[in-house]
Amino acid sequence: MGRYIVARLIQSIPVLILVSVISFAIMKLVPGDPAILIGGPTATPAELANIRANLGLDQPFHIQMWKFYAGLVQGDLGMSLLLGKPVLEATIERIPVSLSIALYSMVLTLAFGLACGVIAALNRNGWADQGAMIFALLGVSIPNFWLGLMFIVLFSVHLGWLPTGGYVPWQESFIGWLRTATMPAVSLSLLQIGLLARITRSTMLEVLRQDYIRTARAKGLPEFVVIGKHAFKNVMIPVITVIGIIFSVLLSGSLVIESVFSVPGVGSLLGSAILRRDYPMIQGGLLLVAWALLMLNILVDVLYAYFDPRVRYDHGR
Repeated sequence: MGRYIVARLIQSIPVLILVSVISFAIMKLVPGDPAILIGGPTATPAELANIRANLGLDQPFHIQMWKFYAGLVQGDLGMSLLLGKPVLEATIERIPVSLSIALYSMVLTLAFGLACGVIAALNRNGWADQGAMIFALLGVSIPNFWLGLMFIVLFSVHLGWLPTGGYVPWQESFIGWLRTATMPAVSLSLLQIGLLARITRSTMLEVLRQDYIRTARAKGLPEFVVIGKHAFKNVMIPVITVIGIIFSVLLSGSLVIESVFSVPGVGSLLGSAILRRDYPMIQGGLLLVAWALLMLNILVDVLYAYFDPRVRYDHGR
């Protein structure tokens, strides 16, 4: 397994290079000049030219790209044009915020998605099945940003239970963190709960028809043992791959949700950088996000092998 992980890490390098090239190319095609944003509307042409020269924006595309990769080898993602600090430092400061929201959303997704799917499968065509599938249908039909706005109107404006936005680190106040993180986390997770519930239900129904489940029941095993020990573990085999995709979606979906709730995470940082043409921040931030998603995919592969002993990787033997 160790060799397999190393091989996957090596295979991720071309992907990261491709992400950086695409981000460079897209930002060059987008209209706008960061020198104008930095210099302001009163800056003279000479001052704007001086800003571009100091930032290296007047150099050809391939020269800027070469300097980026040269710094990347040394662990330097460049300096943010507008924050005035290293991109790596600015991004690392925001990672705990985005990660806490994503993990909170993931816990909600797993708890409610798996529970709804299993309950629906065990009560096929019953009221519990229909109720769970209606909830899942609503989840996949409602955009998370609209749901977030409705949460603000209901729980913040009308009821006054939760703040409209902001973020309190859990180290400072766990209750404060729950109050500020709950609406963003629920807004992100509702769609994924619906998807996970539908997939879990269909997988559980297929597993329950297998011969080893009928054999376990014929032996007189209690139903909770049949479901918990024999059925659920096999349900998790295909679900694990979906869980990895869901967590990736939760991380990437934070861009909009963090803007809606004014959460100071990586998503809002990248959103602000895009609007303000902060090229180094966009390129470095996207590269770090791509690296995180690649590491997540490798983790999913490892978990898949753990839950399914039949899986054998040539590199891991």
